[in-house]
Amino acid sequence: MNYVIPDLWILVTLAAAVFQTGRFMLQKYLATATLSAAGATFSRFLYSAPFIVAGLVGYLGLTGTALPVMLPEFWAYGLIGGTAQILATICVVLLFKQRNFAVGITFKKTEVILTVLVGWMVLGEGVTLLGFSAIGLGVVGLLLLSGGANAKGFAVRDLRNRAAGLGIASGFLFAISAVSYRGASLAVLTELPVLRAGVTLAAVVCMQAVIMAAYLRLREPGQMRDVWAARNVAVWIGLTSMGGSLCWFIAFTLQNAAYVKALGQVELILSVMASTMFFREKINLREWMGMAVLVGSILMLVAAT
Repeated sequence: MNYVIPDLWILVTLAAAVFQTGRFMLQKYLATATLSAAGATFSRFLYSAPFIVAGLVGYLGLTGTALPVMLPEFWAYGLIGGTAQILATICVVLLFKQRNFAVGITFKKTEVILTVLVGWMVLGEGVTLLGFSAIGLGVVGLLLLSGGANAKGFAVRDLRNRAAGLGIASGFLFAISAVSYRGASLAVLTELPVLRAGVTLAAVVCMQAVIMAAYLRLREPGQMRDVWAARNVAVWIGLTSMGGSLCWFIAFTLQNAAYVKALGQVELILSVMASTMFFREKINLREWMGMAVLVGSILMLVAAT
């Protein structure tokens, strides 16, 4: 019997979705229990940076590989992507306080649609007609989710509520970060995807940790202490963040960011499981329909690749 081995970018994207779901579950728990949205976001970067840097140093040492040359645009792309990801993560954590976990993650998935637009404008990368149709189907799913339980049809006004605003803002910011990270990874002069991803990830996470530390020191000084006090849980945020980010960065190196983010919508299925099994949250019929439509758009987009 013959087995078809999926492309590497598909495998690492699926792994990234698993890691990311676990991280957001932990961040939701901390944000509702002890930390502010900014504090929960900072915990991700603070506790992942040491593992990521140590992993990169270990890889270089064990393989005898020299640190690759980085083009000047690497730092610009990295800083833009890192800052956008910080803001996007804060939006998602705030969103979890407005809607249940599964719906919050689904709103975040507007990043798939927006990644296509940003990727086309910044890197000149597009998708096929079938791929664009799949993304359009995802918009229908988003409109279903934006309405309340008793909403009828599709109304643009449903996008005006706070939850939809946070979701779309996070999607736009995650789209910017995804495209910027692809631009940064392509500015690392090596043919090894893992090394490209590791170098980009290490540089970005260190920048993010410094940015968030400076912000909290100035605006929310008490959160620095709370993040340290929550280290028994927060360290797992760091580990899942490291695993997820490394997989995302490898995928961005191997494939168009729009396709990577589209396949990453499998996270919706995982979020439903987490929402119902761990957080004991209820999902109404309209929300189920919206998520089902988005899952259909995943299958179309994978077929388009």
